[in-house]
Amino acid sequence: MMSVPALEIAVQDAAGARVARAAGADRVELCQALSATGGLTPSPATVDAVLAAVGRSDRLAVLVRPRTGGFVYDDEDVALVAADVAEVVRRGAGAVVVGALTRDGGVDRRALDLWKSAAGTAEFVFHRAIDTLSDPRSVIGELVDCGVDRILTSGGAVRSIDGAGVLAGLVDEAAGRLQIMAGGGVRVEDIAALRACGVHAVHLSAKTSSGDLAPSGPGGGGTGFDITDGGIVARAAAALHAER
Repeated sequence: MMSVPALEIAVQDAAGARVARAAGADRVELCQALSATGGLTPSPATVDAVLAAVGRSDRLAVLVRPRTGGFVYDDEDVALVAADVAEVVRRGAGAVVVGALTRDGGVDRRALDLWKSAAGTAEFVFHRAIDTLSDPRSVIGELVDCGVDRILTSGGAVRSIDGAGVLAGLVDEAAGRLQIMAGGGVRVEDIAALRACGVHAVHLSAKTSSGDLAPSGPGGGGTGFDITDGGIVARAAAALHAER
């Protein structure tokens, strides 16, 4: 019988982390500005609050991404990420989520080696930067050499379910050397098919709008903000644990 993949929920605050855990998430990935940017490095105080909410370091992964845009970083960017990685690990994060590419579409070993060193014994996760590559399967061995423990990927598709074939190929290529985690546009109804690909974890945001209609001005952004929907998390957990 195949093991049940882990359920990871992307959250942006302690409230979301508490909802996710109560509804059955195995761990959370913390970031900020998820909808607007795809996720950026959260504040140190937010890391502290979320770690207190989830209770254990192995339940918390932290995205470290210094800016929007692509994943080609200069020396200043690389140094900043290294400092942020060291800080969130010092604060107790059990995993850090990073990614860097070269201008010719390869893995930036220089950046990853430095960030791996900064991460120490924390899990080292490569994010969806891999989905920009024409042949993600070809870099699995290199990521293993860089000490990557897990890859977050949609299989190169906008939605993971549409990249299922690539995900299955990545699982085969990894051959247990690292974990493949499906993430990107995941809906509850996709989970059975994603699990059938052999992935080790499924990642989704499970977000909904706060419905906050408080007025906001030109400098205050739009009304409402993202919150974690416990109902979606619970349905995702049930789908992962359903009999096959």
